[in-house]
Amino acid sequence: MTTVLLVATIVCIVANAAIAAADYVKADFVLKNSAEVGVPARALPYLATLKLAGAIGLVAGLAGLRWLGVAAGVGLLLFFVGAVVAHVRARVFHNLAFPGLYLLLAGASAAYMVLVAAG
Repeated sequence: MTTVLLVATIVCIVANAAIAAADYVKADFVLKNSAEVGVPARALPYLATLKLAGAIGLVAGLAGLRWLGVAAGVGLLLFFVGAVVAHVRARVFHNLAFPGLYLLLAGASAAYMVLVAAG
């Protein structure tokens, strides 16, 4: 089970770094999705920074700063709960799977970091 959680954590790191890059360059699909859920384009760099900080925090957790990894995992978990809520609130269901997948990855990462930190 811990191997599956470790793999999910690595995927979470890569996925969040990639979507943060797309947010920073304001890729067309990011702008379209943001507009659909009511997030202004000016907020994208801030949201990207949160995602990237979470990815970096998970890397730090894997490198030995376990409680930083826990904080990063929990932070990403809360971030993507907010993303799912934003999609549901705006009634944008056609692409709900994307924030849902990120939410699952963040949950797995948080769980892995807690397991590792607790020893």
